[in-house]
Amino acid sequence: MNDPRDHSHDPFETTETHLERLLGRALNSFDLPDSLIERLETALAHSSALYSSHHSASLHRTTYRHTYLLPDGAALSLWELVHNSGRDGAEQHELYAEEAEVRLAASRLPAGPSLGWTAENADGTPAEEDGDLELLSALLARPIPAQPRMYVPDNSADHARRVLRRAENADRPGEATARRLRLAFAHHITQAFGRQCPVDAGRDAGFTLYEHQFLLLDGSEVSLWEVEHTATPDGRHMCEVYEDERAAREAMESRSRVR
Repeated sequence: MNDPRDHSHDPFETTETHLERLLGRALNSFDLPDSLIERLETALAHSSALYSSHHSASLHRTTYRHTYLLPDGAALSLWELVHNSGRDGAEQHELYAEEAEVRLAASRLPAGPSLGWTAENADGTPAEEDGDLELLSALLARPIPAQPRMYVPDNSADHARRVLRRAENADRPGEATARRLRLAFAHHITQAFGRQCPVDAGRDAGFTLYEHQFLLLDGSEVSLWEVEHTATPDGRHMCEVYEDERAAREAMESRSRVR
């Protein structure tokens, strides 16, 4: 059964066409595991259902669960996030293999149009706009509060592979790190920083820093530091990945100086 709220396609489309349509419009379909796509391509039937919806004056965010019946009787799901937080409010689609991933993606969306961010000086007076970069640098330098690491065994080696694959920075972790992370069997994601700030005249950019912590089979721990930002010339969303926190924070500070 197709979702009755979605009138953009033939309600009697085949499962093959339905999957092709989802993958074709998703911005991040390349992040999905190849093994998952191969299994989904054998699906016999599908069903789509609204999972959650949020609408405000400026933000529209909807999550759908698409479930596929496979020849062996198993069921697989794709989680689709539809939102209008992109440039010019255009509708965007993202696909995830796990409910936890789509929840995390939804939590990263801005609450609405950014009005810039302000801060106070020590005496309570507003900080000057010229001090924005200095204030951002100070925030970036703050240590992360200690938090318990609650590792979750959830196809962690593949999660590490996808984090590394979406990194666009030339100095991203190399093959040695990728080989170590093939031994990951559990992971934990922590948001270490998130802020909107002006980067050029009339435009704000979002900066978010995540620590992906991995527990390996030999008992050791490895972290990847992922920087997500829109401080690109055209406002495009970009991901960068670093092996240590300091390099990630220095990259954010550097990107904030676009203007």
